[in-house]
Amino acid sequence: MTHIEDKVLYGGVDGTRQAINALRSLRDMLAGKKEGSVSVKWDGAPAIFAGTDPRDGKFFVAKKGIFNKNPKVYKTAEEVDADTSGDLAIKLKDALEYLPELGIKGVIQGDFLFGRGDLGSKKIDNRTYVTFHPNTIVYAVPVEQSEPVRKAKIGIVWHTTYTGSSFESMKASYGVNVAGLKKSRNVWSQDAMLRDARGATMTAKETEEVTRILSSAGTMFNSIASSTLRQLENNQTLAQHIEQYNNTYVRAGKVITNSKLHTEKLIKWIEKKYQKEIDARKTERGKSTQRKKLDDLLSFFSNENKANLTKMFELQRLIVLAKLKLINKLNSVGKYKTFVKSSNGYKVTGQEGYVAIDTLGGDAVKLVDRMEFSYNNFSPSILKGWQKPTGR
Repeated sequence: MTHIEDKVLYGGVDGTRQAINALRSLRDMLAGKKEGSVSVKWDGAPAIFAGTDPRDGKFFVAKKGIFNKNPKVYKTAEEVDADTSGDLAIKLKDALEYLPELGIKGVIQGDFLFGRGDLGSKKIDNRTYVTFHPNTIVYAVPVEQSEPVRKAKIGIVWHTTYTGSSFESMKASYGVNVAGLKKSRNVWSQDAMLRDARGATMTAKETEEVTRILSSAGTMFNSIASSTLRQLENNQTLAQHIEQYNNTYVRAGKVITNSKLHTEKLIKWIEKKYQKEIDARKTERGKSTQRKKLDDLLSFFSNENKANLTKMFELQRLIVLAKLKLINKLNSVGKYKTFVKSSNGYKVTGQEGYVAIDTLGGDAVKLVDRMEFSYNNFSPSILKGWQKPTGR
């Protein structure tokens, strides 16, 4: 899934409309006007697949190689050791040992939250928590609620179900029916769905504010030429370059304040990027190939397209503004505390993000506060779970 604001770059007219409609739907859900389905993005690692191999009916665990032409799955500890090592091998072997206790039917996917030696005990703001730190975010469970976590051998959050008669033909659907799994004290097993958003209900004033932003977004969308949106949709290389350039602002913790200037700087960034490629080539043929790639990309930037791209950046800004207001409400109902850790200690942060799911159409969009989570993810000053010894 792309970030919801990047639907404008990659999705053309339909994708942009889907992004705006998804935010409207989430607004209505948080305003108490309709039912909705939202899942929480947990910052776990590694990704893990588990279930029954449709070829022989045996239990397996796997990494993302499950969908290779020759599916890579593990059914014994020896198979894990032959293909992996270190902490990954330990987690996969523990999964092989303990996940069969859940009685998984079919195939489900999740993210590891903790395994051997990954739990810690920390006092933060004068309250004691049991913590685990799989990646960027530190998850903190109040000690008085932590017994199931402390007694478990592994912790996993499930988020996707796969159905089909072979790995090659399996279809993914968002969500996992954890109620259908057996209980095991060895596995702290969560699903990613946000079950009760009543605590995040927006006030009439908050709803009106989001509505105003989305109304402006709709007006801006209608002013953008569909031909420009289609050209970008059909030129994924250019769309990727635009996203990469926008990400330089995320990494620097900056927001785009002048969309017209941003468009001009984008062109210069593309020219500089490809000039490096041209200079790195030793033969004239190689240089010529890179010049043609640059010329093909720059051909998009007619005066009309530049004007429309400027509007698209402004539309993205409005989508992000509405998205952040909705994320802030969703963060208010988090069951567990979330922090990031630096050399200066712990700092409160929000969830990695959320996924708004269209239960009728099956589509989903990703909502992430990129100025918080993505910045923390990129920042070298924020300690990651894998950067330090376990037992934090």
